[in-house]
Amino acid sequence: MPYTRISLHAGRPPAFLVALSDGLHAAMVEAFDVPPADRFHVFHQHAPGELVVDRDYLGGPRGDGFVLIAITAGKPRSADTKRRFYRRLAERLAESPGIAPRDVMMVITSTQAEDWSFANGVALIDALEP
Repeated sequence: MPYTRISLHAGRPPAFLVALSDGLHAAMVEAFDVPPADRFHVFHQHAPGELVVDRDYLGGPRGDGFVLIAITAGKPRSADTKRRFYRRLAERLAESPGIAPRDVMMVITSTQAEDWSFANGVALIDALEP
């Protein structure tokens, strides 16, 4: 049940955003233990000057195609699972929509079931109880 915020510079065509979302979701299903019917992606497109990144910090040089993917996950994953996911996502996004791996930054935060409500004001922890 990850919730993903994707930040990038504004101006990308809708087909690019679809390809990014599809590649992200496929990598999550393949390498991050996410069910196929579990997709929650929100795009934040930023005007010039609103997405400020160090172009050379740990892995650059980054270009104007920089994408920040912040994932809030509902359960912890092992370090090996995260490593596999990071690699697979960078590969998929390089294939389509063509984002250079050096331009893909990922951050994962884990939460507990009581931190989520999917609908009707019901905490996930209560929805999961028999």
